[in-house]
Formats: sequence, structure tokens, C-alpha cells
Amino acid sequence: MTGHSRVSPQRQRLAYEAARILAEHGGQAFDRARRKAAERTGILNRRDWPTNEEIQDALMEQRRLFQPERITVDLRRLREQAVRAMGLFARFTPRLVGPVLSGAGDLREGVRLHLFADSAEELVFALVDQGIPWQEREEALRYGGGLRRACPAFAFVAGEIPFTLVVLPPQALRNPPLDPVTERPQRGADLHALRRMLDAGDTQAADLGASA
Repeated sequence: MTGHSRVSPQRQRLAYEAARILAEHGGQAFDRARRKAAERTGILNRRDWPTNEEIQDALMEQRRLFQPERITVDLRRLREQAVRAMGLFARFTPRLVGPVLSGAGDLREGVRLHLFADSAEELVFALVDQGIPWQEREEALRYGGGLRRACPAFAFVAGEIPFTLVVLPPQALRNPPLDPVTERPQRGADLHALRRMLDAGDTQAADLGASA
């Protein structure tokens, strides 16, 4: 876990309990898991509450400890499926984001991609052309300076793996939304970077400086 020597025992305990809740129920509802963990442990002082990043670190550490082989196999499968989808939607300059990129991927959560287009209708036409049934919703994404924007998101399942495609305007390539875990700009990995990760057998996020 990041910064072990500086983390209080209460904060570390709460991070691991929140991570256990996430592992049991899936999803990325960090705040809900944190609050539930605080109730279970009786750690109610918010100064001892871990960040989303600390909880994710604890989750990944638990998985590496108790399910090392499954993590490697599942994460590779998810990234291989992401490569196929990114190739399919290549004209939308796809970026892999979220748990599959960070190494915290789970088959239940599936693959999350950011696609870039002037309008969501362009992706709708592509989905129709490919014969992919989907469900559409809106997601509120955060940007620097406290800005929030609602973006269309399209969900479907391929080979039992859930996919979420979030459509962003082209300018978001230069000014991406914030990662809900790290609170840093979520630049993601392009197809070339993801293939490098697969070739290297990497179970962590690669250096993405060249992918922005």
C-alpha cells in the first residue's frame, strides 16, 4: 500500500476493509465502501478515512496475495478484449481507462473505453453497423476546476465481458476528465500502449506519457 510508514493503523485497517467490501460486491463505489467500512470498524474520524487511491492499492494487494494466478489470467483476458474493441472502434481514437488499465480489473466490471467524436450519433451508427445491441445512459464526469459534464455512455456485453464506451468531445483528448480514483487527468492508454503492456505481460499500468 502506498506510503506504509506514514499511514496510521486506523487508516490502513479501514482501507483494507473497504477493499474487501469492493472485492465482495464488485464495482467502483469507493465512497459507499468507505462509509460501510467505517461503520463496521467504528472508525468515524474522517481524518483516518483512506483516499480512493489507497483503497484501490489495498484491493490490488489483496488480490495479488490471495488470487495471483486468477488476476494474471483475468486481466490479460480483459486487456485482450479491450484490444479487439479498440481496433473495432479505431476511428474514435479509443483510450482504455479504469481498473483494467490500472491493474485492478475485474471480470464483473469489464472494460471501460473513452471514445472521441463530435456527436454520440457517430458511435450509434458504428454499433448498428456491427450489429451490437447496447444500452445508453449518461455519466457525469469531473474536470479540473470543479467542472462537471454529462457524457453519453453505451454499455454492451461481448463474450460475457461488460463494456462501457463513454463518448467525449475531441478536445477532451487534450483536456481529459479526472480519474475518479487518482483525481488526476484520465488520459488512458491508446492501442499501441495497451499492446505493449500485453507483450510485456505487465499486470500494472504502463508509462502512458506517450499515449496522451
